[in-house]
Amino acid sequence: GAQPSEEDLYSSLSDAVGYLAGVEKVTARVLESARNLKVISRNGTGVDNIDLACANRLGIKVLKAEGANARGVAELAMGHILSAARSIPQSDASLKRGLWERSKGFELAGKTLGLVGCGKIGKLVTGFSLAFGMKVAAYDPYPDRNFSPSPLFSFVDLDSVFFSADIISLHCPPLPDGKPLIDREAISRMKKDVVIVNTARAALFDEEAVLEALDSGRISAVTIDAFETEPPTDFRLVKHPRVIATPHIGGFTAESVDRATAVAVDNLIAGLREYGL
Repeated sequence: GAQPSEEDLYSSLSDAVGYLAGVEKVTARVLESARNLKVISRNGTGVDNIDLACANRLGIKVLKAEGANARGVAELAMGHILSAARSIPQSDASLKRGLWERSKGFELAGKTLGLVGCGKIGKLVTGFSLAFGMKVAAYDPYPDRNFSPSPLFSFVDLDSVFFSADIISLHCPPLPDGKPLIDREAISRMKKDVVIVNTARAALFDEEAVLEALDSGRISAVTIDAFETEPPTDFRLVKHPRVIATPHIGGFTAESVDRATAVAVDNLIAGLREYGL
């Protein structure tokens, strides 16, 4: 389960023509040393761990296993939502310490879930949330207008997601300009006591702004499954009493791993065949 370091990749990819990549950082130094490398195939959908500008400059094709781990991530997002609504991890930890501490939660029925990103993962989360009796307001820059699962679902603009949602779940890549999506200004537009679920990318958070909002009570709870550095080196957010954190397990199910690996291998073979390899 350990991730290869930059030095591991530097030494092992020197003669490789193809690389089946996980979430480890693939830096420009690694790519420039891999003189025979033609194809990188990710066993997932995120490629922000790869220096794409360098790969493009060197003519290295980067392929993704689109949607292979969508169900795993969507189910974890619902697990995070339920955990935040009922303080499940905190209650479990407290009871295991021999304490009888009850936290009053809230029910999902009638609440509004705001989605930022409504692709394969967002659509699955929509279905799960509707089954709990929630309303769903989704923002996507390229909305699938054929997706209309219920009168309780609607596509809206990003401001409407921030303004109306009781729970916001992020299912989008980092912003092109590298700025965080959830910053002080965005938080100021949200409902007080909002819950924010991030099973996407750490870069979507302004960590200082989120910490301030948690401390002030502006945000009720935050859940996280992805970190800028994995494992993280800064645990301030993770250790906050109203944060629920998991170690990037969204796509880490037996089924998702099998699907993603199979798709990634097929992509790698197809990519190499284009080079006659």
